[in-house]
Amino acid sequence: MKYEKNQYSEGFSICALIIAGAFLYWGITSFIPWDRWSWWGFISSGIGIAILLSQIFAITNRSKLRNVVLAEFQVNPEATIDNVSKSTGITPKDIQAIVLDLKARGELRGKFNTTTGQIKHLSIPEKEVLTEERAKYCSNCGTPIKKDAAQFCAYCGAQI
Repeated sequence: MKYEKNQYSEGFSICALIIAGAFLYWGITSFIPWDRWSWWGFISSGIGIAILLSQIFAITNRSKLRNVVLAEFQVNPEATIDNVSKSTGITPKDIQAIVLDLKARGELRGKFNTTTGQIKHLSIPEKEVLTEERAKYCSNCGTPIKKDAAQFCAYCGAQI
């Protein structure tokens, strides 16, 4: 997973799904009845499938980014948005959106200090608290890192 600027807040779009549906409909209906111009349906169907796949990728990538930010707050319970941004490489705009999503899902509870910006009264529900083998997550791909001595991610090779 390679992170791009504002990927979390701007990566997924309902409009893109509607456009993908329109292209798919246009492509499929051009096949019936088959004539000499029906091959154009392959092009519009391909565009629709490409848009649909990009939106599916955006959804799966969002969960990885949420895991990375949640792990950062577990490791550093008094972190600020800027601290998490610097340590993960995710933009502050995306981290703010992720924090709101984590709070809405009930996976992160706490308030931010209005003067310092540090999170205070951080609590993570029992079902989400990791065991003694506290897993770290790769800031590049979001894969859990289970070995404490690991310096590089086993999945993507990025430095931890």
